[in-house]
Amino acid sequence: MALDILRLAAFSDADQGGNPAGVWIGEIFPDDATMQAVAAEVGYSETAFTVPEGDAWRVRYFSPEAEVPFCGHATIALGAALAGRYGEGLYELQLNQARISVEGHKQGTLTSAALQSPPTHSQPVRRELLSAAMALFDLQAEDIDLRIPPALINGGAQHLVLALNRRDTLKNMRYDFASGRELMVREGLVTILLVFAESPRLFHTRNPFAFGGVYEDPATGAASAAFTGYLRDIRWNHGGAIDIVQGEDMGSRSRIHATFSDVPGSSIRVSGTARPL
Repeated sequence: MALDILRLAAFSDADQGGNPAGVWIGEIFPDDATMQAVAAEVGYSETAFTVPEGDAWRVRYFSPEAEVPFCGHATIALGAALAGRYGEGLYELQLNQARISVEGHKQGTLTSAALQSPPTHSQPVRRELLSAAMALFDLQAEDIDLRIPPALINGGAQHLVLALNRRDTLKNMRYDFASGRELMVREGLVTILLVFAESPRLFHTRNPFAFGGVYEDPATGAASAAFTGYLRDIRWNHGGAIDIVQGEDMGSRSRIHATFSDVPGSSIRVSGTARPL
């Protein structure tokens, strides 16, 4: 079954960088095996498939290896695609386990897009999982920034966050892909988020995504939403908005902006630009 896949880079830094995503818009979903095969053929970290359903768009996300419950950068790409095909504005999205929204507005060759994430929550990480994750990245106790304690964070998908004391430690991030995939699949972690806080409102991140068959993502909206919610949980001095630079160490600099209220667990607004590929 041949499908017409749109290709966009989400969370681009103006007209460069960003995370490539595939977008398919149709009337009826192909079968699961077809969507999985198409996502593998496209080869991006995620491809979003969407069809109209009632007053919303039903959305499913597939990585090259598996379906994932929520993908932020593919949602930004979807918002840009819907704005380009049906006009600027707000679109309601029904995911497998949540209802969210995305909006898109044209800005020349770029499209600005913003999503409202699923609710967020966080919890402490088990000692055994933390030890395994630190060993995976060859991290020592002194590498961890305890102002942002390691935790399991969720904004529609589960992630483990490790905050680092030095930018160079983040830059030099390496891990064994097979071991990382085994750990992430076993623990149900869509990504592991490594973070360096340059200031209270500016963060640099890297996102290993072995769960989905990808070594690393250059921009990850779902993890950014979960992380923003976690900062709120620990009462970080954020001022209601943060900026995230991701992908810089991969040569694909991406920019993510997140805003949020003080209401515990409430949705995070994650925004950026998308460019056609």
